[in-house]
Amino acid sequence: MEKQFMTAVKDRRSYYGISKDFVVSDERIQEIVRDAVKHTPSPFNSQSARVLVLLGAQHDAFWELTKNELRKVVPAENFAPTDEKINSFASGYGTILFFEDMSVVEGLQNQFPLYKDNFPLWSHHSSGMHQFVIWTALEMEGFGASLQHYAPLVDEAVRAKWNVPTNWKLIAQMPFGKPTAEPGAKEFQPLEERIKVYK
Repeated sequence: MEKQFMTAVKDRRSYYGISKDFVVSDERIQEIVRDAVKHTPSPFNSQSARVLVLLGAQHDAFWELTKNELRKVVPAENFAPTDEKINSFASGYGTILFFEDMSVVEGLQNQFPLYKDNFPLWSHHSSGMHQFVIWTALEMEGFGASLQHYAPLVDEAVRAKWNVPTNWKLIAQMPFGKPTAEPGAKEFQPLEERIKVYK
């Protein structure tokens, strides 16, 4: 399925109703991620982004792991809504975990001390761009996705389960699958209040 870039940007939304039904091949998903990681900008071309692509049983395992970690902090009597939410993510086809390699960030801080305080922030900027590129590319293929943030709650369990290096910092998680429900209407603030143009 082909779309113009700005059409895909406009269509990209948070989908919470997703299924495991086939949309495109696993090879195509991997190609999207590889292209995004290779070509998305990073500060000083640091290429600090790291990504785990979890499909099939590995995707299911991540959300079961997340649910187990949440049980430790959410009272049992209040767990039903959390359980329902996690199950909605688990019902999808796969999950992408976004990390930043902090050893790269620290190396830049040491190399360019004048900008030391900025590199962690710029690292997050780059991660956000990676998330957006992959999210939009998945939209173009017909997937629905959303962005979740269960770090640092799941960090240690993820590190142990998938042998993640200690210098990789988990930033966000993106469950995706075939949309089963349309997202709600989106409201927009007046652009005149958000954009200034000077000629």
